[in-house]
Amino acid sequence: MSAEDTIVVTPTPLPEDEVRRLAGAFFGDMVKFEVDLATGRIAVGGELHADGEALLLEQGSRQEDVWGGNFYPDRAGDDRVEFTSLINIRPSQGNRSMMIESPEIQIRVRDLALFLLASESGE
Repeated sequence: MSAEDTIVVTPTPLPEDEVRRLAGAFFGDMVKFEVDLATGRIAVGGELHADGEALLLEQGSRQEDVWGGNFYPDRAGDDRVEFTSLINIRPSQGNRSMMIESPEIQIRVRDLALFLLASESGE
């Protein structure tokens, strides 16, 4: 599979069947995502968070605006989003672990991910 088949970059909500297709490509019950909080875009899919991050950066995103997480289509509400990714380790921004430590950034990442990945379900 090529990157075009396994990672989608979009500023608009994805249909549920597309989210499930991307989840099924590698993990089945989960899909990795990276959001650009400045532009409101998301990269969804792929095997590594770094792959989606690279696509966003190639398309003009700034490193400090991009955060990674995981989305679980079959979970409910806020449990659908995890804030863990290697790309989140950035001591220069005060984030020293894989988990997004800032509650404010977590809220922004969660809200954008749920809007773009779960909007059809009314979450």
